[in-house]
Amino acid sequence: MTSAETNSPGSASQIWNLPNILTMLRIVMVPFFVWFLLLDAPGLEPQYGVWRWVAAATFAVAIYTDKLDGDIARSRGLVTDFGKIADPIADKLLTGSALVMLSLLQELPWWVTILILVREWGVTALRFFVIKYGVIPASRGGKLKTVIQTVAIFLYILPLASIAPWLGVVAFVVMMAALAITVWTGGEYVIEALKLRASGIRARQQQSQEGKP
Repeated sequence: MTSAETNSPGSASQIWNLPNILTMLRIVMVPFFVWFLLLDAPGLEPQYGVWRWVAAATFAVAIYTDKLDGDIARSRGLVTDFGKIADPIADKLLTGSALVMLSLLQELPWWVTILILVREWGVTALRFFVIKYGVIPASRGGKLKTVIQTVAIFLYILPLASIAPWLGVVAFVVMMAALAITVWTGGEYVIEALKLRASGIRARQQQSQEGKP
């Protein structure tokens, strides 16, 4: 195999590195996480038993692999095109499945889940739409959103209400904070996408004019 083939975006050596394997492991964990939640909720009625704790542990491990694969990829120079695409998809599959399941179990209002999912997948679609003009960088607000959103979902997955009802209130407050930041940063990404598209169009028009005799 030539060096060009080794470094090509779709080469096996790029895909089968440790960070990407961890990303794929996170995707594989999603159906198990959902299954554990369902095992705890026969007839969609949560029992808050052992399987709920297992589901919470699975979610925590999956989230840790997200941090781990990013750290390894950056420190060892293993950032790949596959990872750039697969990693956010894995994240959205995990958090999306958690939100949908919590709503199915009537623990989280559907409007919260729908708002978050529309924002997440909308921003992803927006990134692909403007990619020909450039890449929208992750903002500090976006990173903060990810942290608070993850904490909020984890608090909901933990059987806190069965331990102390007030802990459920804490989970709700954190989720509302996550929702507010999610919507706010979604608006920021829309503005950045419009600016990026406008500047890209201007640059192309300028190049076209300079190329005319």
